Amino acid sequence: MRTSRWSRPLLLSPTVLTLFVFMVLPMGLMAWMSIMAPDTFGGVKWGQYSAEGYVQFLYERDLDDQLVLNGDYLQIFLRSFLLAGMATLATLLIGLPTALYIALQEERARNRLIFLISIPFWTNLLVRAFAWMLLLRNGGLIDSLRPLLGLPDGVLGVLYTPTAVGIVMVYAFLPFMILPIYTSLEKMDWRLVEAAFDLGANRWLAFRRVILPLAMPGIVAGCMLVFIPAIGSYYIPELVGGGKQLMIGNLIQNQFGTARNWPFGAALSFTLLLMVLLAMLAYQWRFRRHTEAA
Repeated sequence: MRTSRWSRPLLLSPTVLTLFVFMVLPMGLMAWMSIMAPDTFGGVKWGQYSAEGYVQFLYERDLDDQLVLNGDYLQIFLRSFLLAGMATLATLLIGLPTALYIALQEERARNRLIFLISIPFWTNLLVRAFAWMLLLRNGGLIDSLRPLLGLPDGVLGVLYTPTAVGIVMVYAFLPFMILPIYTSLEKMDWRLVEAAFDLGANRWLAFRRVILPLAMPGIVAGCMLVFIPAIGSYYIPELVGGGKQLMIGNLIQNQFGTARNWPFGAALSFTLLLMVLLAMLAYQWRFRRHTEAA
């Protein structure tokens, strides 16, 4: 049955309308707000345009109303990128062997393991962050099990540190790394691995030359699914970090909430969006070149 030339646009219209209402329209409003002048008592002065929101990212005004370089906000961005990158690397190092182990099991065992991995999604991240606070605090469960874990005596002192933020980030986003990699490995033809063994490859060589390239689409998808929410995380650094480990999400929330500097908050949001998009484009370009070369 042939379809008319108007049927395809009509079929796509609900998706296009949804994307426009819930993505394009809010982002357009934020872009418009970022170039507005801030109001004296919070919010924006509609109709008065200013680039002060973007200037404030790198500069501040002294008593003589002169621009002075201020790298505080840039340090927050760098800290957020560093923590998100380390969380992505840690989840990759844990998630890749886990996904490989699951893919090598029988179908019934695979289903059970995937079910266990999906169980954390049944509980809100906020509740799980509070649970980790109870685990990591001084006198908590981990602190009480210190002799069994072989940890030295003394105060644990992990809570409200970057280490605690990193631990909870890895826990929260680990399923987002395991599931895409497992999806790629599940569809893989394992006869290729057997052929590699027949040609004299050992386990490491077969993993590096056969399994890893075929799992690369899942690895790239998993890295994106972990890095993007990690860099804009708000609850984890606010609760587990005690508000002392300020990240981009906390900074943006402060601008819209406490400081009520909406243009600066919108400018920070678009600066983060631009950085993430550039990083994703660079990563995809490098991955495409690597794939074409292989």
